[in-house]
Amino acid sequence: MEPKNYTVTKIEGEYAYLTDENENELFIALALLPFGTDVGTRLRFENFTYTII
Repeated sequence: MEPKNYTVTKIEGEYAYLTDENENELFIALALLPFGTDVGTRLRFENFTYTII
């Protein structure tokens, strides 16, 4: 599985909307994202882990 990059586009309550380079949207719980994630944060998903880039 190759790494994928996402941008946080919106946060609603305990959930975040992530958008990839192809404009596909993903809905995920904030608890699964790194501390400090906010709207506009760039994330990399690799080995089932999100990291801030």
